[in-house]
Parts: sequence; structure tokens; C-alpha cells
Amino acid sequence: MLVNKDALQSSLLLCLVIFCLLLPGGPVYATHLRAGNIKLTRVGDCGSGGGITYTVRIEVYINTNDTDVLFGGANDYLDFGDRSPRVKVPEIRPNDPRYSTKGMPSGTAYVYFEINHYFDVGTYTISYVEENRNAGILNMDSPVQTPFYLETQVVIDPYLGCNTPVHLGQPPLGRACTGVAWFHNPQAVDPDGIDSISYQMVVPYRDRGASVFNYLSPAASKFYTHYAQGNEAGTGIPTFTIDQRGNVVWDAPGMVGEYNIAFIVIDWRRKAKGTYYQVGFVRRDMQIVVEDCDNKRPELIVPEDICVTAGDKIQEYINAYDLDSPPDDVRITATSEVFSLRESPATFSPTIFQTSPAYAGFTWYTRCEHVREQPYTVYFKAEDAFGLAVYKAWRITVVGPAPIWNDAQLNATRRTATLKWDRYTCQNAQTIQLWRKVDGTNFQPDHCETGMPPGLGYTLIDTVPARLSPDEPTAQYIDTNNGMGLAPGARYCYRLVAVYPGPGGGESYVSQEVCVGPVLADVPIITNVSVERTDTQDGLVRVSWKKPFDVDPAVYPPPYEYRVYRGVGFDRANDSTLVATLFGDTTYLDGGLNTEVNVYNYNILGYCTKKSPQSGNDTTLLLGSSAWASSVRVGSTSQKDQITLGWSAHVPWSNQIEAHPYHYIFRGGTEDAEDQLQLVDSVNVTAGGLQYVDSGLTPGTTYCYRIMTRGGYGNPQRIPEPLENYSQRICVQPGDTLAPCTPLLTVSLVDCERLSVATLCIARPGTYANTLQWEPGEAGGCNSDIQYYRVYWTTTLAGAYTLLGQVAATERMFVHEGLSSYAACYRISAVDFSGNESDLSDAVCNDNCPNYMLPNVFSPNGDAANPVFSAYSLRDYACASDDCAAPEHLKNGCARFVKTVRFKVFNRWGREVYSYTGDYRDDINSIYIDWDGRDKNGSMLSPAVYYYSAEVTFDVLDPRKSVKLYKGWVHLLNEP
Repeated sequence: MLVNKDALQSSLLLCLVIFCLLLPGGPVYATHLRAGNIKLTRVGDCGSGGGITYTVRIEVYINTNDTDVLFGGANDYLDFGDRSPRVKVPEIRPNDPRYSTKGMPSGTAYVYFEINHYFDVGTYTISYVEENRNAGILNMDSPVQTPFYLETQVVIDPYLGCNTPVHLGQPPLGRACTGVAWFHNPQAVDPDGIDSISYQMVVPYRDRGASVFNYLSPAASKFYTHYAQGNEAGTGIPTFTIDQRGNVVWDAPGMVGEYNIAFIVIDWRRKAKGTYYQVGFVRRDMQIVVEDCDNKRPELIVPEDICVTAGDKIQEYINAYDLDSPPDDVRITATSEVFSLRESPATFSPTIFQTSPAYAGFTWYTRCEHVREQPYTVYFKAEDAFGLAVYKAWRITVVGPAPIWNDAQLNATRRTATLKWDRYTCQNAQTIQLWRKVDGTNFQPDHCETGMPPGLGYTLIDTVPARLSPDEPTAQYIDTNNGMGLAPGARYCYRLVAVYPGPGGGESYVSQEVCVGPVLADVPIITNVSVERTDTQDGLVRVSWKKPFDVDPAVYPPPYEYRVYRGVGFDRANDSTLVATLFGDTTYLDGGLNTEVNVYNYNILGYCTKKSPQSGNDTTLLLGSSAWASSVRVGSTSQKDQITLGWSAHVPWSNQIEAHPYHYIFRGGTEDAEDQLQLVDSVNVTAGGLQYVDSGLTPGTTYCYRIMTRGGYGNPQRIPEPLENYSQRICVQPGDTLAPCTPLLTVSLVDCERLSVATLCIARPGTYANTLQWEPGEAGGCNSDIQYYRVYWTTTLAGAYTLLGQVAATERMFVHEGLSSYAACYRISAVDFSGNESDLSDAVCNDNCPNYMLPNVFSPNGDAANPVFSAYSLRDYACASDDCAAPEHLKNGCARFVKTVRFKVFNRWGREVYSYTGDYRDDINSIYIDWDGRDKNGSMLSPAVYYYSAEVTFDVLDPRKSVKLYKGWVHLLNEP
């Protein structure tokens, strides 16, 4: 017969209850919870305001051996983490559809509770805590008295897009044999299909932020007779690890018994510039049962990771075999989102036990709808009849097919290119990118290399919709070079890339290349803008050009006059200045410039003189203008023993051409002029881009550099290549390797005796502050060249420190404001101009001033005098200072820095008559209790002396000191 947990507790013998009330330990509970996690599933689309509705499901695996305790109950609440009222989880019985033993190991049942809840924009930790864990867990103290805690965090941010935490495909239950390595994989799947996943082993919790007592790793020496030979091979100590593919490995179990572990599976979302943001996690609490058995785990063989083009068929066979003699039967199962896709899902069969060796077939007809940036992960599990299992993952990337060109034509008169491509195969693609380059390349993408690779020298000129109407067989685009026309003399080549919409994203292979031109060279062709001398006042730039070799001499008869115009910056604005007029010459040296600071750009206008047939007078005719071109600008970043150079120029030719792929690096000292710098290296810019790393340098030494770029118009028969141009000369020192001295940090400690009553007794989250002060460190072997300080903090003694902020080197104080309490530890470091960071300072900590007191009498008789049993507080008094009119016992005993309260009342026979759970975030069930003298059924209790226990969790630094148990008596007076 099933027994209600409340009824079970109320059946305790009077002597046992009195003993438990007077001695530590509290009431005895039946035990049942083995493992579980909280799963979120998005309901519908993301809201227009950014909020999302989720189905929140608590999934637990309970012990059904020798216990009738059910999941859920009067004191078991689901907390959404958004300050909304908590939801009581009802007891769920075996005849409930949410209770199942199908597919579960003996003595275990799967039970769940779910509810829909709307979350606004923000970060929320959804949690559930219930008493108690099952008995017999070896690697923690007192599992029977230890609550079971689960949590899942989700970040809802419109900037990051729709988000759902990972779903875990394998139950959190394991079966292992002593001495045989044990494997598990939770088979995590990102429902959004776009996030990266990482894994971290953690300690199981008994409440939010509170670890179970005296937790030990399953691989701790306590559980081994021969610890030094504890691994499967007998050659070393045992290990317990999780890798970043989710593989949990225990090599190898020791003592027979039950062990619990916990790990978190973290979602990471990549945004612009490759920055990853944590968008949620799932904390899983898992149980492993170790038995003394003579059995070997099976072997599993899966294919290598693959990349396929949408439309391809995937057909693979997965093999597994057992190593025992005779071999056990083996079953191969698979878990993946590819089996539940709406369009053309994959299939896998058979999934039954087979005679070893076992085979199962995977088939998937991929479609355009399957294209996305992240690979699909298929998790395979091979298990024998005993239950030993091995896991492997197979990753499948589906990419878009390359767009196909239809035609490309040059309009010589307008200097434009008309480009046409066939209707794209995958009409679910969002856009087509058009990439352009002067001169061509023989590039062919590697397997699974999508999009336009960097380093080829292509420029994205436009993005157009990929979707066409059903009656459009081709798409068309006219390249006008932003209305300026294509550069005379140049040969242009184009490629296409299809881009798929979010949230999955993804790109196609780049198309083949199509080229047009060369463009008619009937105007001057600029070929050089080279910095010949670097100076702030006497800089010199050489500008060269070719005569217009395609001009009709009958229309524009030579000789030609050239007018040289100069602007400042990479691109031409409205600041051009006529700097020279030349007759016949095609080179000009422009001096008196600040080439150390400025980039200059130039263009050449060509003119000729022709007699008018009507008047016979000379008429000046404009042939036209060359394209403008800028000088080469090199910049640098300094590291410890190396210098990284990067350079660029805006020019009508290409500085990344296959015929001349190398740019030259010249280097010298501060006294060397440009022509004295020595060639020290070259770099293939078609492979690595316009960047060079000069390493092995001496800190403190100044090095001067100059870059020679080499390019062309893709028209070498008429415009000789390479076109060689120099950057300005730049001088820089490599960074030093010596870190700054470690700062000396102090904190203004909280003096509980001096804090005002208003500060202590009236909770004002967000109003607390800690003040830090420091001095620069002084020690041998470190530098004082500090650029700024970094402040790190944590809210628990054993917690990981995270970066809080940066403070300028001139500052010596930092006030950490807006805190919910004083409890925090801080460390600080110094960072120099080379990016070297000092060691972290010693930790300095502040803590709260916790307190909780309860009265011993109250009278709920309707006369408004002490009508409820409440913790001491100043809620009924307007206290802005210590002079408030509240009684002294309330001032001295008020509840301070309390997080949760678990309160129970017993009558003189030891029967529980009332229970209550309060939380500082809950305005209804607060930490103050406010018991009105009624029992759990709502009936007024008789006047008498009652006994209570209150487990209070405080907000303090040390989790080991956060829980305090208060026990006492209270006299309920109910006479009028």
C-alpha cells in the first residue's frame, strides 16, 4: 500500500520524536530520489517582446525498493527563478500516466511533472528541491537526510535570439562492474540547432549554491583496496573524467555500491566577431550502481565524421560486438534530432538485442531544409544484456550546394558587369552574396569548406535575396562599382555564396569563378602610390600611372596632359587637391607630407588638345579620370617577444594575386633610412592574408619595418606585373615578458556592531556596497609599468573568481555597488602595456551579519495582539535609523540575511501538525513564517505548548556555515 509522506512522518513514535527534537538530526524520512534533471521545451515561437513560454518538466528517477515514498508532496516546490509564486509539485502515484517503470532498471521508476510558464527577458535559474535522496549512496554523508536539488538556467535575450537549453537523450542511470572501465554520454542535443555545447563536472547540490556534505569523487581512494592499481589495466590510479564531447569515463569502479555524480551541460551561442555567450545550462544529478560482476563491455564501431551536400543520401552501418566468451547479446541504439526532423527524418534499425556481432543501418536522405552551421550529432550506444554500455558520437554536417553561374557580360561603354546565375537549388536559402576580385584565382574549396575563405582577396560587393518566383529561372545583378564604374584596365572575377537563415544559419560552398574584361583603358591607369620617405613634415609619395592605351587617337589625339589630385585617407571624399599638372610624364613625387600619420589617395585626370573643325581653335578635351588609389598603411601590435604587422590599401588593382603572391618585409633600426632597411622575410598573402608575425625579438629593442606590396590588374599583357608599392616606415618595440608586481588589496570590513538597525533589519537588495583599496606591489623581479587593474570577485569562499571590471592605473579604490548582500571575496591583478598580467592578490572577503530569532508565545484569538507566530522583524515599524520606536528585542533579534526557512510544528505526541517553507524572494511565503495557529488542514489548533524545528539557510560566504537548525517550543494562547 502506498503511503503519503506526511502520514509516514506523523506515524513516528512519541519518544523518537521528542528525542529528535532535543538532539541534532531532526525527523527521519523515507528515501527515494536517485537522479534527474529539469528539461525546458519552447512552446510556439519567441514572443514579439522577447519573452518565451516554456514547458518546464522535472524528470526524476526514484527508488522503488523498500519504500513507498512518492515524488512530490506538500513541501516540494518548483521555483521558476523569476520571483513569481512557486508551484507545489503534487505527489504522483504509480497509476498516473506520468509514472512509468517501462525500460527502467529493477527498483527504479521514471516520474515527471510539467507545467507551462512564461519568462520575460532576463536570466533565470529554474530549480527544484525535495527531501530525500535514496539510502546507500557511498560518496556523500547522510544521503537519507540530504535533499535532492536540480536546476536549469536559461538566458532570454532578443540580441541572442530564441533559446532553449539542451535536451539530454540518455537517462541519468548507470550500471557498472568493479574493475571494468565505465562509460556514459548524456547525448546532449541543442533544440535550437545553433549552439555549441560544453561539459563540466560539478558536485551534487542539496539546495541552490549548497553542495551535499563531504562529497567524494567515485574515484577517491576510500573506495579501493588497491588504489595505486585501481584503473582497468591495473597500471595506475583510477580516474573519473568528462570530456568536451560529453563522454564520462570512470576507469575503473572500485567498491560495490551506489554513487551519485553531477555535471552541467552548457549552451554557448556565437555572435558577431566570434564572441561566444553562455545562454544556459542543465545540471544533471546522476546515479551509478556498481556491482561485483564478471563482464566486459561491448565494442562499438561508428563511421568517421562526414560532411555532405544537401540532397545527398547517407547510408552507413554501425557495428558492435561483445568481448565475453561466450559473447552476450548486444543492442545498438541511436539518439539524435535527425530522427525527429519534420522534413525527411533519418531512420535507424534494428534496435533490438542481437547475437554478437550486431549490425544496424543508418539512412538519411538529406534535404535543403537540413542545412545549418552546426553539425548534427548522432549518439550511438552499444549495451550488452547485463547493462554495460559504450557510447560514441558521429557528427554530420550538411552544407548548401554551390550556386551555378549562367552568364557574365561586360558593358564596355558604361564600365559595368551584368551577372546572371541559375535559380538556386535550395530556395530556403535567405541571401546570395556577390564577391568580386581583380584578377582571378584557381581556388577550389576543400571538403566542407563553406563560404568565402579569407586571404583570397575577394571583396563582398552586395547581398541579394536568394528566393525567386516560380517563373524566374535566373537571377541578375549589375555591378556598377557603387556608381563609379569598374576600374579601367582591370579584369574582374566574381563568385557567389548562398547564406541560410537563422537560427540554424549555414553557408554554401563558394561557386566557381566567372570573369569579365579587361575594362577598356581609355583613361590614365594608376599603378603606384608608394611611400618613399616617412616623416611628419617632409614625407614623400611616388605616384605613377600608364598612358591610356585603349583611347582612340583620332578622337583624343596625343600628347596628353595629366592633372594629379590628392586626398587624405583611404577613400576619396570632397577634400581632393590639385597637386601637379604634367605633360607627358607618368610619375610624380609628392613631397612635404606627413606620411608618418596620414594615408593619402590619388587620382589622375587626362586631357588632350584638339583643333575644332569649325573654328580651327584649340579645344581642351577631358579623356576621363583614373580610379583613385591610396598609399599602403602598416600597423602593429606588440606581444612579449614578437611584433605582428598588418597592412591595407584601397586600390583599383589587387594586392593578392596568384602570379605574385608574396609581399616583402623589410626591417632595420631606428637610425636606418627607408633604403637602408634589409629584406628579412616574405609572406604569401593569398594564403595568410595581409599579416606578418616577426618573432624571436629582444624586448626593449626598437625595430623599424616597411612593407612592399605586389599586385596587378589581371591584365599583364598591357599592364606589367607586379605593381610594387611601399608602406610607410613604422618603428615599434616588442612587449616585455615581465609581469607587473602583484597589488596589495584591502577591503573595508563590515562591522556588524556599528551597522544601523535599518541597514541590518530591513532587506534592501541592490543597496549594499563593498569598498576595495589597494597599493601597487613592490618586489624584485616584477615591473611597475601598470596600464590598468583588473578586479575579480566571487560570492562564496570556494567559488570561481570572475572578472568584475577594470580600473585605470591612476586609481587606488573601487566601490562595488548594487549588491544584494555584503558576502563577497575579491582579488585584484595589474596589467601592463604589453598585456602581461600579474598574479592575483590574496583574497579579501566581506561577510554578512546573519541572525534569526523566534518568539515562544502567540495568541491568534482575534484581538490583534501577537496574532501570528513570526520571526523577529521591523516590518511593522518605519525605521530609518537606530532611533526608531521598535522594541529593543526586535532590533536585536530581527531576521538578517536569510535565504530560506523550512519550519515544522509538532504536538506533544510528536505528530507533525504544520509545515511551512519560506523564501526571501517570495512575498507570500516569506522567511518570517507568519503562522496563524492553524494545522495543515486549515483547522485552528487547541491552546497548548507545541514544539518546532526551523532549518534556516543564511546568505553567508561559507556554504558549510549557511544552514542552522533552530529547535524550541511555543505556547499557543487562544482564549479571548
